[in-house]
Amino acid sequence: MNINKNKNILSFFKNATARDWQDSRWQFKNRITKVAQLDHFPGESLLRTEKLNAVTAVYPMAITPYYLSLIQIDDENDPVRAQCIPDLREISCYKDYLDDPLEEDSHMPVPKLIHRYSDRCLAIVTEVCLTYCRHCNRKRFWPQSAHISLKTRLKKIIPYISASRQIREVIISGGDPLIFDDQTIETLLASLKAIPHIEVLRIGSRAPVVMPMRITKEFCRMLKRYRPLWFNTQFNHPAEITPESKRACNMIQESGIPVSNQSVLLHGVNDSPDVMRNLLYGLQKISVRPYYLFHCDPVKGCGHFHTDLKSGITMMEKIWSQCSGLSLPQYVLDLPGSTGKMPLNTMSGTINNNLQTHQHYFDKFM
Repeated sequence: MNINKNKNILSFFKNATARDWQDSRWQFKNRITKVAQLDHFPGESLLRTEKLNAVTAVYPMAITPYYLSLIQIDDENDPVRAQCIPDLREISCYKDYLDDPLEEDSHMPVPKLIHRYSDRCLAIVTEVCLTYCRHCNRKRFWPQSAHISLKTRLKKIIPYISASRQIREVIISGGDPLIFDDQTIETLLASLKAIPHIEVLRIGSRAPVVMPMRITKEFCRMLKRYRPLWFNTQFNHPAEITPESKRACNMIQESGIPVSNQSVLLHGVNDSPDVMRNLLYGLQKISVRPYYLFHCDPVKGCGHFHTDLKSGITMMEKIWSQCSGLSLPQYVLDLPGSTGKMPLNTMSGTINNNLQTHQHYFDKFM
């Protein structure tokens, strides 16, 4: 395998060939989905699996071999481990968090289509992910995976978008759209592109980070036919920027498709100035635009990832004073409903304007 990975974890996949490892179908088929599988990995600190079945009964687990191989198993606080291995705090650190704090479900005019803003909408084409990120703001959907086929979804999504002439942009999301094969994705893109008032398409996928071998030349050639098309992904830590993920992003870029990054501020993962700075510099080096840094939503099951707003702003003030504009994301707090993303780099003035309306929401972060 032409990859510099954690040898202890790779030994679990000792029967895999280099060709297997580079095959996205093999990666998907061999995802770690059961707690019992974790007990077979070497090392004491990779996984403390006691009682984790109680977590996966509520929030399923799936980790690609590639992403699992990025974990340093001798580091109990490894940032990749934190993002993909279940944690008992997911079912104990609830506070007053909600399954759907952004009120997405109440903005679904048809099933699986979120229309929060007048000029754009988001299509949830699947609930299945390549890797289930433990900080996901749509964890509520995980147990529902594959209950509704893509064909059934599109029977209502396409007519609604066609009749809503104010929509000019469609975001294809999930789950992760790249669980589908190229032909299925092309059918989806073609269906949307055929609507006369749709000007821009956007794909949201973590494939370059958790399964970069899913990005192939054939896939990129297909995407190129549907420009203007934007590709958004999510790197949260410098350890995720590898030769493989760089290659995946560059292949998309070479097809004339911009790649942007939407990180989430996560306690114990990237909530320090040094880590965040290295992440932003690393993204700039591979020509991936740092687009948004989201303050972690108050989603049930994600409470242990939360940082308070003041700490996040203090960290980002250091970043803003030290980094060039090309490497700076917009640090935002996503507010419920159609209110949208509130920039936190103008924290004092913006909070004063929004505090009365969203006091109950801000209280979750203070």
